[in-house]
Amino acid sequence: MGPWSIEAFRYNKWANLHLLDVCAKLSDERLQLTSPGTYGTIAATWLHLLAAEQRYLRRLAGSEPQLSERDEFPGIAVLKEQASRTGDELIEAAAKIKPDDVIDTKYGDESIRLNLGVVIIQALHHGNDHRTHICTILGHHDLTYGDMDVWAYGEATGAMVPIVSNS
Repeated sequence: MGPWSIEAFRYNKWANLHLLDVCAKLSDERLQLTSPGTYGTIAATWLHLLAAEQRYLRRLAGSEPQLSERDEFPGIAVLKEQASRTGDELIEAAAKIKPDDVIDTKYGDESIRLNLGVVIIQALHHGNDHRTHICTILGHHDLTYGDMDVWAYGEATGAMVPIVSNS
């Protein structure tokens, strides 16, 4: 799909790992926090977000998901390990997908032909949406999570650096 989609998935991985590091400092009790308008608890949202990324990878690269929302919450350390692996696989898949690539698959009970670009966009949107839910829950309960927008990503990865004048 191009270098932009690779960079977008680099951001996705970075943002997941940043927020998982924040959540790793929370007690089990705090991982059960929620707030109105969000998916559910912090723990349930993480499990949903990362299980979905693995389902997207099944469509993009044929890999089998290792996480499911039906499973018991495995803990942040396991999710961080899964997010790192899944993040790398999404970056790799984004590099290989061509604009006209399609897959025949199921969507609910219906058989469909699906352009893989839609899966790429859904994976990015879904991650942003549910990370926002987690940040909303944290903010609602006066818990900080630091900067994690794309500008913070640029600073953290060296993609945005100050220009030092020689004068």
